[in-house]
Amino acid sequence: MKITKLTLWHVELTSHVAYHMAAGKTCDAVISAVLRVDTDAGVSGWGEVCPIPHYLPAYAEGVGPALEYLAPVLLGGDPLGAEALMARADAYLQGHVYAKSALDIAFWDITGRVAGLPLHTLLGGRQAADLPLYHSITCVAPEEMARMAREAQAEGITHFQVKLGADGDWQADVARLRLVREAVGNGPLVYGDWNCGATRMDATRVGRAVAHLDIMLEQPCATLEECAAVRAATNLPMKIDECCFDAASLLKAYDLGCMDALALKLSKFGGLSATRRARDLCLHLGAKMCIEDTWGSDVTTGALLHLAAATPPRMLLNTCDLSGYVGPRLDAGAPMRKAGRIAPPEGPGLGVTPDSAILGEPVAIID
Repeated sequence: MKITKLTLWHVELTSHVAYHMAAGKTCDAVISAVLRVDTDAGVSGWGEVCPIPHYLPAYAEGVGPALEYLAPVLLGGDPLGAEALMARADAYLQGHVYAKSALDIAFWDITGRVAGLPLHTLLGGRQAADLPLYHSITCVAPEEMARMAREAQAEGITHFQVKLGADGDWQADVARLRLVREAVGNGPLVYGDWNCGATRMDATRVGRAVAHLDIMLEQPCATLEECAAVRAATNLPMKIDECCFDAASLLKAYDLGCMDALALKLSKFGGLSATRRARDLCLHLGAKMCIEDTWGSDVTTGALLHLAAATPPRMLLNTCDLSGYVGPRLDAGAPMRKAGRIAPPEGPGLGVTPDSAILGEPVAIID
């Protein structure tokens, strides 16, 4: 089997609620890069990557040039198995893992379709019928965030990510965590996420003020050393996100003692292949995982759900239905949340096929 063509679309995804985060980051309308890889066997695979501006070293408009540069390696290459061709791509173009993430997902999709098997079977075997979801709450007034938490809990959600730091007021962040905890009661998982936007001092003050409430902290500061210092000063469990993106950074976070949980995001590692390797390392290290991605619609969501379904449930903290936060949906038949949980797509490969009418005209055709 040989790759004959790459087709790329840009789709504007609009959040149902604007997501405000620390350090001025906002996620409301973003561009998602949707990729189709065609082969001479008539089998096609889909990939997607949707970077959030100012969040990680990635931007949607960079996907097309990276694919153009990789064309000599990709065209005529065999997509089956994904990792062999991805290794060639990595040798030809260093870095740019976000662009490679869409490629890797598409290669896995083709492999699953040829095998006639869903991706979770190829990624280690399905270990759960459905998966726990977290619900992300935008950083607005504390009372409004508590209302959003109650609404999500009424729909079955038991894991709540509370965005912090958008107004730079550490006492308001204390109120956000306190009111959300009061709104959902004891038992559900509540964690405050600064997305690297807090100082060590402010994060420590917030953590100490809510230490009696059973709270987890997520990525308060921009470095692992600062996060570890906050972890030690507050004695609260911590989830690392932006600072962990490969095996070396995972091992560093583990050695520093601040990786109680970890966000495994497909585009941060470079697709399903690399994220699966990170998943296996986390299993060895004993860190719980949220398997997700930065943002995206049904293709990205389908891919991460397959990997999450192939992960031992006791080590899966939760996952995310990214496509449920945005419009338009690319595949109306893709999975949706139900009672706070979600199942992976059915069918071979990803089990997701975008609607051509929604995709519109491609921005690049490489053949």
